[in-house]
Amino acid sequence: MQRRLMLALAALTALGAMPTAANAQQTVTLKFHTFMTPPSAVWRTMHTAWMDKVEKDAGGRIKFERYPAMQLGGTPANLYDQAKDGVVDVVWTLPGNTPGRFPRVEVFELPFMMTNAEAASKAYWEYVNTVAKDEFKDVHLIAVNVHGPGFFHSRDKTIRSVADLKGMKVRGPTRQITKMLGALGATPVGMPLPQISDAISKGVIDAAVVPWEVVPAVKLEELAKSHSEFPPGVSLYTTTFVMAMNKAKYDSLPADLKKVIDANSGLETSGWLGRTQQANDVPARKLAVDRKNAIHTFTAQDTEAFRKAADLVDDEWVKEISGKGFNGKMLLDSAKALIQKHTK
Repeated sequence: MQRRLMLALAALTALGAMPTAANAQQTVTLKFHTFMTPPSAVWRTMHTAWMDKVEKDAGGRIKFERYPAMQLGGTPANLYDQAKDGVVDVVWTLPGNTPGRFPRVEVFELPFMMTNAEAASKAYWEYVNTVAKDEFKDVHLIAVNVHGPGFFHSRDKTIRSVADLKGMKVRGPTRQITKMLGALGATPVGMPLPQISDAISKGVIDAAVVPWEVVPAVKLEELAKSHSEFPPGVSLYTTTFVMAMNKAKYDSLPADLKKVIDANSGLETSGWLGRTQQANDVPARKLAVDRKNAIHTFTAQDTEAFRKAADLVDDEWVKEISGKGFNGKMLLDSAKALIQKHTK
């Protein structure tokens, strides 16, 4: 009797020590932080869609706490370090928010580099993983992408040629793009996206360069009377983005959840982000059309004049980055070749 009792107690103890199914199936919560606002197309169609898919693929064992519009504090320039330092788990941000820190990826922001956002985003991923492997060494890289064609949105004056930019204060998002604006004769004003609405409404800037999809997020269809775009397939510029995860957090994931993150990372995810972001140009452009804003398309001759005026920016970038110990010409040629490869 006593022996049976001892065996029963031992069995109960063993059962208590065994993990329950719930404990064995660890659930992980990840904090996602970005500067994009909740109404923005990027937040709705890219960030939210990506998080929803990861949660679904993980069978609910990954849950996201979602923080748009810098809700966890700091500025957009702090986001990369927030992921690096583990303040948050995943971010989507602009490398260009910290000028000069990621010099090799600036090549994708040079004038007239991009063909379309999907091809350029895939090229960007391949470029980072071949000729710029340590550019984002402090984080676990999930994806990279660029947006659709960037061009001018003007408060009052319609920009019809390079000459029209002279004396205009024009907002640019990153170092290379503000350099380009200066080369075109404008007075460049570096400024993060959230500040555009206030700056253009108060006349601090006369115009801003952004892609169509960003227009509703900063109310440029209301604040700008005129939009000047390039012919289809031509992009004055684009901007690079990165989706990155804290390394230690990624390393701490169970193997099966790492596979979920991996399946939603890489070349195809980068291409999807670029394709989705550019697709958002269409409904945003319609808002300006519906308001009967002036929309000017540059002629082929004017486009060539813009190209010629911006040519020196490429040369300056090659010279500058070569001075930092990199092979600038090789990097520029690699980026161009990869964009053409993925465009085809």
